[in-house]
Amino acid sequence: MKIAIVCDSFKESLSALEVAEEIEAGFLDIFPDADFIKLPAADGGEGTVSAIVVGTGGRLIRRIVTGPLNTPVDAFFGITGDGTTAIIEMAASSGLELVPEDSRDPLGATTRGVGELVQAALDEGCRHIIIGLGGSATNDGGAGFIQALGVLLKDIEGRELPPGGAALARLAAIDVSGLDPRLTGLTLEVACDVDNPLLGTEGASAVFGPQKGASITHVELLDSALSRYAAQIATDIGRDIAYTPGAGAAGGLGAALLAFTDAKLRPGVDIVMEALDVASALADADLVITGEGRIDGQTVRGKTPVGVARVAKRLGKPVIAIAGSLGTGVDAVYDAGIDAVFGTVQRPGTLADALRESRESVRRTARNVARVIKLGETLAPRS
Repeated sequence: MKIAIVCDSFKESLSALEVAEEIEAGFLDIFPDADFIKLPAADGGEGTVSAIVVGTGGRLIRRIVTGPLNTPVDAFFGITGDGTTAIIEMAASSGLELVPEDSRDPLGATTRGVGELVQAALDEGCRHIIIGLGGSATNDGGAGFIQALGVLLKDIEGRELPPGGAALARLAAIDVSGLDPRLTGLTLEVACDVDNPLLGTEGASAVFGPQKGASITHVELLDSALSRYAAQIATDIGRDIAYTPGAGAAGGLGAALLAFTDAKLRPGVDIVMEALDVASALADADLVITGEGRIDGQTVRGKTPVGVARVAKRLGKPVIAIAGSLGTGVDAVYDAGIDAVFGTVQRPGTLADALRESRESVRRTARNVARVIKLGETLAPRS
């Protein structure tokens, strides 16, 4: 039997590779002669760089870049094993986790570090870049991102605007003459799993601003500033992105990518499945095992297990999912291609207990799943 294990991480306890290793160990106890393919995966959010680097035999590169509060941070990006593709998680340079809760600044936070990571990837010779959106501390419409890549955002007196979304209220002109020419012809894929526009009640400021520390007054100010920004983009660049689905992602970074580059916004899990060539990994497998820390009704909305299941079902492969916990609406995954789901928590306890025991719990659950499969082999159909 050949078993393909394609899992996401179990947040706060096990990396995607560690999950795969424990599942393999559990199955080996019952099927010692089985062959295994272990492929760490992700859905375009946290862990995407690691998954693709490990899955392709690539490398991780660290750079000091501008953080969300306009101070230096130690960030990273990945390059695939063939050296052609860079993978960037915008949260690595502009993420909310980089900002203490009492220091959040939605008016002044900047995405400049994301642009600096793109520059670093271009310096490495990459002509294909994947950017994972999500987890941002920013609401600047991607202004810092494009400024890092050479665009000038000027006020009425011709001075360049300072960092942050609030400053866009003074935007009077956009000068793209200095935009990095290496962006021309670049394949730029953006992992984006939200369809929010830049502006309005469903826009970047109203929906995501409060989690970044924005008050009601801040939300109104930022939405007005981003409206000024969108209008100037339409005038100077000729692209109307104000209500384009996905433009509001990551505090409006989606808008900058759509306006100033030829980026394609796609579901993150689809990008990762292609980057890892999951279809080839599953092609001759007899069984596919996937999973992540929690499987529930939200899993069908672009999470790793369902992304794996879609690929597996195209190839006619059975799929079993293993999760740290099972939540409300978990039955929805059966219609999405997963044949069976198993939770790993074995007894009542605290979250701390579950996290501490996660390695043993995953292995035990995998062993039990293998036992059920073994039992099925012994059951002869009744005549």
